[in-house]
Amino acid sequence: MKIWVDADACPNVIKTILFRAAERVQIECILVANQLIAIPPSPWIKRHQVSQGFDEADNYIVDQVAESDLVITADIPLASDVIAKQAIAINPRGEIYTKENIKQRLAMRDFMEQMRSSGENIGGPESFNHQDRAAFANALDKLLMKMR
Repeated sequence: MKIWVDADACPNVIKTILFRAAERVQIECILVANQLIAIPPSPWIKRHQVSQGFDEADNYIVDQVAESDLVITADIPLASDVIAKQAIAINPRGEIYTKENIKQRLAMRDFMEQMRSSGENIGGPESFNHQDRAAFANALDKLLMKMR
């Protein structure tokens, strides 16, 4: 089992939680981004830099992910692809994507995209906060315990 991180937009506080978890349970954690991501020295933490371009990191993760791997992403289409490969996806706010909820999330994402493209000002997601961090840490711990 490995942890894959869609690292370009992943909050730094979530990366720190992942670094600690990788060390604690001795599981490989790979951050994938199209920019150089700073990581601490560890045999368990790695990074992979992809070329600049739309969805390059997502495509790399989908190509590499295996059944039962864990992917950290807020990207709903990536989460859908990960689930299709029998892997697990969780967003930085601690929400676990499942076969049961991913279609609804994709439909809502597409609807919001249509609203934005028609000129509607619908705002964006709420600011990342302490409750989001705690929800992620709790969900990650539960997943890691279940998967080990």
